[in-house]
Amino acid sequence: MATTPAPPQAPPKPTWDPRRPQAPFPWLRPTIRIRLTLLYGGMFLIAGILLLSIIYLLAANALNVGSDLPFKILAGQVASDICNFPNEPTASELNRAMNECANQQRQHALDDLLSRSLLALLGLAVIAFAFGYAMAGRVLAPLGRILRTARSVAGSDLSRRIELDGPDDELKELADTFDDMLERLQRAFTAQQRFVGNASHELRTPLAINRTLLEVHLSDPNAPVELQQLGKTLLATNERSEQLVEGLLLLARSDNQIVERKPVDLAEVAGQAIDQVHGEAEAKGVKIRGKRDSAVVQGNGVLLERIALNLVQNAVRYNVPEDGWVEVTTEVLHGQAVLVVSNTGPVVPAYEIDNLFEPFRRLRTERTGSDKGVGLGLSIARSVARAHGGHIAAQPREGGGLVMRVSLPL
Repeated sequence: MATTPAPPQAPPKPTWDPRRPQAPFPWLRPTIRIRLTLLYGGMFLIAGILLLSIIYLLAANALNVGSDLPFKILAGQVASDICNFPNEPTASELNRAMNECANQQRQHALDDLLSRSLLALLGLAVIAFAFGYAMAGRVLAPLGRILRTARSVAGSDLSRRIELDGPDDELKELADTFDDMLERLQRAFTAQQRFVGNASHELRTPLAINRTLLEVHLSDPNAPVELQQLGKTLLATNERSEQLVEGLLLLARSDNQIVERKPVDLAEVAGQAIDQVHGEAEAKGVKIRGKRDSAVVQGNGVLLERIALNLVQNAVRYNVPEDGWVEVTTEVLHGQAVLVVSNTGPVVPAYEIDNLFEPFRRLRTERTGSDKGVGLGLSIARSVARAHGGHIAAQPREGGGLVMRVSLPL
């Protein structure tokens, strides 16, 4: 069968566009590095000028430039309100007292200058940090815009674009590159959805026609026994092919995030799955039990029902021949809704657990040699759980069988 060639990938966007007019001085391009250098260098220069001016004013005030001396000579005596001078001092005593008075005033001026300088430095530091925080937020605002767009895209909204304007710096290049990537991703997802839709129609139609023709031939009472047996075999094969197509299409759809979410009770979903498997369980002699408490999550009810249905079906089909049981419980545990499906069955080695979630993989059976399913049940369950922001885990049960645990955010 001829395969459709993959669409050619767009070449990477060059950093230099020959159609864009170049600046006469490329090294003067306003990059984010140059802008941050100018911003913080300018802030440091302004803060230094302010601090130097404040210290100068404080020093001039502390030294009392232009003021009178702290002592006066009156009628042959030295008088002062600040310093202590002896009465009728000698020349040496007077000089020593004047030096002590000058040193005392100098030390007082230095202490006052230091305390006021520290207060001025503290005030400038608070202003500098506040201004730097505001300017850093302004410079890094485009990164916040890119982050919000990325979060929207994570929710499967591929139509969002950043469309960042402003200077042609590294952040704008990052935003433009991110927009180009989103454009390519949107085209790829659109092509995938179109392919899934076309494949759904092209594959289901002939299978439905084949099933109708086979059922018409089988309804003929005059048909030979050999032809009826062949028709039943072909009808079973056709049904298996339909299940395979449905499983592949559901797997392709469930790999994406769920956009439209509604409240869904896992207890109700599990109950509906048990009702659908009840007849098969009775035919195999498997008893279904378990307590199902209310656990409401936001999601797609049809897909969540498929998780429960696949797990319960596997638990019934891969069970022991006699006295088997399946236990289905739902509860809210540690802020998450939990669905647990346990069953008796053959012993499962721990190293085989990861392989069970791969498509078309079964335990110790051929890829196409089992009549219990098409090998996509656990793969679909894992994809649906991931699409709802949860996860599924399996562990061997002591004595045989498995314990499947699905955890979904509330």
